[in-house]
Amino acid sequence: MKYIILLLLNLSLLAGQAQDLSKLLAEGKQQVQKQAFAEAMETLTKAIRLYPQDASPYYERAQIKILQEDFYGAIGDLNFALEYAPGLAKAYNSRGEAKYYLGDNFAAIDDLNRALELAPGLVAAYSNRAFAKFDLNDNEGAYFDFSKAIELDDQDADKYFNRGVVRAELGEYVGAIDDYNRSIALDSLDPEVYNNRGLAKYAIGEYAAAVEDYNRAIALDSVDAVKFDNRALAKTALQDLAGALQDYDKSIALFGEDPDTYNLRGVVKYNLKQFEAALKDYTLAIALDPEEALYYDNRAAAKNDMGDFKGAIEDYTASIILFPNDPETFYYRALAKFSLANNYDGCFDLSIAADMGLPEAVAELKEKCK
Repeated sequence: MKYIILLLLNLSLLAGQAQDLSKLLAEGKQQVQKQAFAEAMETLTKAIRLYPQDASPYYERAQIKILQEDFYGAIGDLNFALEYAPGLAKAYNSRGEAKYYLGDNFAAIDDLNRALELAPGLVAAYSNRAFAKFDLNDNEGAYFDFSKAIELDDQDADKYFNRGVVRAELGEYVGAIDDYNRSIALDSLDPEVYNNRGLAKYAIGEYAAAVEDYNRAIALDSVDAVKFDNRALAKTALQDLAGALQDYDKSIALFGEDPDTYNLRGVVKYNLKQFEAALKDYTLAIALDPEEALYYDNRAAAKNDMGDFKGAIEDYTASIILFPNDPETFYYRALAKFSLANNYDGCFDLSIAADMGLPEAVAELKEKCK
């Protein structure tokens, strides 16, 4: 009888403990929903002290640490969770996610594989594994995992967006546009989807449609310089050089530290015959990135059209030092040398460009260097 009474008492205590743990977990989740993360951490730490061999509070505390980007701390908690509940699939998923954010993609995939072995329908694990594969340039694998995640949950705009990004990387731009369309149908307020759909349309030559998408992206997010850069490229392809110039001006006003933007604005100004203004932009690009040969080539072209052949030769030479395998740079340096009547050196440059297989150099060499 004593044994039965003690057994009933133990069962009653266990039931009470489970109830107390549930209350603490529920309280912690409510605090997280209110973004009271410090209080939630205290609540879950209390639960761990009271019930140190229960996986649940470790798992829940790890979720907060992931939100706060304390990925090592999250992995520590998830290790304990898996020690006490080795079949907890969602813990493998979260640990894989934390490892992914730390850049340990192979270890992340190992954990995510285990999560899917335990729970083949765990949508988040497919998405997380897709991200890890994408970072490892396994685009086909990422496409498969995002597709599986969509198969299990076809009402998530982000999943279509992510698969669209992968399809674009695979060169499947029409398929990417289809995914972006589906993402927009579920969430029409994400500027990145319009921006990426614009990129895909630009890639297949639909420049006017790309501009429309960039317009929508900018209407939703008018402080991202990249979106103005993208629209400027599409406008340039449509020969709307004035519009492209306005977009590059806006991009630089938002973020004046990108050498490519100065270079591209310089190209637009050059095409508008604004050679001096183009030269200034190329100089700004070079100041930000003196190791890019293309900027010197472009500045040399502007100097050449301004009659500064000596300055053009200097820039072509700087470009050749950085990238000696471009026959066109030797060819244009040769032409600048001819403009200064330096025919011997000009012929030497033409011979180099011709040896590299540039047809124009071969023709010029025959004509000018007999």
